[in-house]
Amino acid sequence: MKKILIKGLCLIIIGFLIGEIIFGSKKNYFNKLKNSETYYFLQEGVYSDQNILKNNLKKINEKIIDYQQNKYYVYVGITKDKEVLDKLTKIYQKNGFDIYPKEKNIISEEFSTNVSQFDLLIKQTTEESQILTIEKVVLANYEEIIKKE
Repeated sequence: MKKILIKGLCLIIIGFLIGEIIFGSKKNYFNKLKNSETYYFLQEGVYSDQNILKNNLKKINEKIIDYQQNKYYVYVGITKDKEVLDKLTKIYQKNGFDIYPKEKNIISEEFSTNVSQFDLLIKQTTEESQILTIEKVVLANYEEIIKKE
């Protein structure tokens, strides 16, 4: 009985140490994920060819382009608020663009504060040009804060 107890205790300690080695390096990842916020990115499209990208985007002045896995992802807006998401989507659809909302998690207190303030401004206006100007600042803010990290 004593041998079984000692073996069991040793196996528990070994299991704990192996778990700590495997998952200890992931603690930062899980902590970051816990502190992240969900944003809605208004995706205009995904392009695999840069020439097609340039030709199709002549009509869109303000956008951000993320290059991932050999594809160009084009976003025309970012928000944390579903009401603002709907407002922006309607504006772009009215102008002939197909918009696909994509959820992304971002960890940045500064960006979060800025987007929240811009969302409030967008909610308070109905003028399309003002909304697009505000969203232009949001996109520039993303480029400045998030892409430089």
